[in-house]
Amino acid sequence: MPTERKLSNAANGLVAVVDLGSNSFHLVVAQESLGHLQIVDRLRERVALAEGLDSDRRLSETFVERGIECLKRFGQRLRDMPPTCVRVVATNTLRQARNARAVQRRFQAALGHTIEVVSGREEARLIYLGVAHSNSAGARRKLVVDIGGGSTECILGEDFEPLEADSLQMGCVSWSRRFFARGKVTEDGWKRAEIAAGLELQGLGPRYQRLGWEACMGSSGTIVAVEEMLRLEGWSQGGITPRALHKLKQALLDTGDMNKLELAGLHEDRRSVLPGGVAILCAVFESLRIEHLNASQGAMREGVLLDLLGRIRHEDARDQTIRQFQRRYHVDLEHAGRVERTALGLWEKVCHDWSLEDEEVPRFLGWAAGLSEIGLSIAYSGHHKHGAYIVANADMPGFSREEQEIIAALIRFQRRKVLRANLELASDDQLPRLLHMIAIVRLAVLLNRSRSSRPLPNIEVRASKGRLALNVDARWLAAHPLTHVDLREEARAMADLDLRLVLSGKRRAKASVRRKK
Repeated sequence: MPTERKLSNAANGLVAVVDLGSNSFHLVVAQESLGHLQIVDRLRERVALAEGLDSDRRLSETFVERGIECLKRFGQRLRDMPPTCVRVVATNTLRQARNARAVQRRFQAALGHTIEVVSGREEARLIYLGVAHSNSAGARRKLVVDIGGGSTECILGEDFEPLEADSLQMGCVSWSRRFFARGKVTEDGWKRAEIAAGLELQGLGPRYQRLGWEACMGSSGTIVAVEEMLRLEGWSQGGITPRALHKLKQALLDTGDMNKLELAGLHEDRRSVLPGGVAILCAVFESLRIEHLNASQGAMREGVLLDLLGRIRHEDARDQTIRQFQRRYHVDLEHAGRVERTALGLWEKVCHDWSLEDEEVPRFLGWAAGLSEIGLSIAYSGHHKHGAYIVANADMPGFSREEQEIIAALIRFQRRKVLRANLELASDDQLPRLLHMIAIVRLAVLLNRSRSSRPLPNIEVRASKGRLALNVDARWLAAHPLTHVDLREEARAMADLDLRLVLSGKRRAKASVRRKK
């Protein structure tokens, strides 16, 4: 079974995470020991990917190549690690870039592993997870702030669960480019930077202050760097305070030119993006009325590591999200279970011939089956469209944007006509895989249309390239004329999936699999 392979791959306890941030790319390798993660290797390179976004929000070739060269080096370190023990996440810049899909594929080829572009809310969840586990002692309710290269995340949570999470479109790279071009720091530029950040934060203050917090923590480069500079300059004995932050702000304004700034603890790769990050931090302190903030060594990378470890241990946050959606949209769990079992039964019979042995395929089939009827909460008419829209646009903790798009496509095309133009999410080499998954879900839904609890007959399935043959007990077909007609009609729809569906009936049918030539 796929889960058994996953556990055997993780037997040496090594897991790795790659974080493609808007400012820097990070690689972290950890060893699991007695339930704890011990970092055994770290790599970091400043790629400044966000600087490569032009006015049309396209990543320039120069910065793409810079990222590729970095990922080739990371790929060497990950070469001997199985895919199930590596997770690669990309954040704001690849969320925003118009040519993100093409860049993502080139990055994947360089690294040798699949890249997930996570939503802002998912990024916030992973940040909180990393910070909360790194600071598990002490305060239960925590406010976490993370200023990245392209976005800023604010999360309020209790213990290890976020209560409020917001991802804001401002980061140290984008703000420095916008308000402090060529490293020039002026009073006017600073004022505009703080006002713009305050507008982004508008509305967060009342919500967060109403819930309150016992401790405030910050993560990632800007906040860690600021705390170090404040400490080394003697402006703070520990953590960040409004008074100490004001002294840093004044030092930037007094110098006026980041190329001439001399501060203890200021690293060269932080110099060009420091003013944007500090301006955002000042606005965060003002809007949320923060009195004291401590930097956390745990951040998004640690959160992704913990999330990955949960998947290996069968504690996948994605499964929990599916269950939450089923409750929220009042899914008929018995029927969803029947559809899932049918889909997985069909998958087992065709996975070899259709090259669907990837262990993630049955997971997608199960998730799609579990949510196949959430659109009924809106209306029966077009419920497949309603369900697909919900999945494609909702915040789904644990899922990447691409994963949500795949599940949405499986739900959208579980019935009616398949529109190939709507399947652009799949690359040319991945499209057959998606089309075959759609075919499996369609048949699973169709075969359970009666919603009967009686088991389906044994169906002989033979799959080959461009062809799917079903041999069903003739007596069962005669007793289920609606299903018989539906299967014949389905043969027309399967043509849109590049498949020829052949239906036949005989008295007895045994499951068999014929190897594709």
